[in-house]
Amino acid sequence: MQNPIEQFRSESVEQVKAYQHNKSLQNAYNKFLVELNKAKYAYNFFWLGVPVIQVPQDMQAMQEIIWEVKPDLIIETGIAWGGSIIFSASILALLKACGEIEDGHVLGIDIDIRPHNKKAILSHPMSKMITMLEGSSIDEKVIAKVKEFARDKKRILVCLDSNHTQAHVLAELRAYAPLVGVGSYCLVGDTGLEDLPDGSTSDRPWGKGNNPKTAVWEFLKENNDFQIDKIIESKLILTGSPDGYLKRLK
Repeated sequence: MQNPIEQFRSESVEQVKAYQHNKSLQNAYNKFLVELNKAKYAYNFFWLGVPVIQVPQDMQAMQEIIWEVKPDLIIETGIAWGGSIIFSASILALLKACGEIEDGHVLGIDIDIRPHNKKAILSHPMSKMITMLEGSSIDEKVIAKVKEFARDKKRILVCLDSNHTQAHVLAELRAYAPLVGVGSYCLVGDTGLEDLPDGSTSDRPWGKGNNPKTAVWEFLKENNDFQIDKIIESKLILTGSPDGYLKRLK
């Protein structure tokens, strides 16, 4: 007899697969995405008191992935206010409390960690599980430091959410995706930029045709160890990271 939770999971997967071919649902998502971007929807949320610039559905997915992967290290590029690394640290703390991992740590990298953000992160109860590294995530010296930090870790999860140009994200993927083990993920944020109308990000150096999603597409042409996990983004329906959930298969 199948475990009830596994049966629920199997039924969910089959249901979610149908979402991919539901044109009404996909059209509604595309329209909603445009309006949510205009409304700066992702800039309204907090995690344990710290601003977290994420779509809540993606945070739910992140929680599920962390529980599945059980990483002892999460590497995140892009710190901003710090809500994301606080979130990751708190979920690792829960895994440790549940006896699922012995220990867990988050390494956050940002080219400019603003003093007030750094102060807030360091004063947070989760700070003991966080290390911050200031510098460009694609600088060779920074990459070397990250690899040294990760040297003795057994299971690594990577989240890329810094500069969103294709060149930068592709360089991050080439540098950090190899640290991910089989069964774990490299998550690429804000791939939804490709799905916005032209001119939606005119104040930024990235936009349609030059963004994290186009970097993912280019990366997958040269690396067949990873595959886009379509089930995750399909069940979320609303996500800032379509094509951004990359699972390592070999």
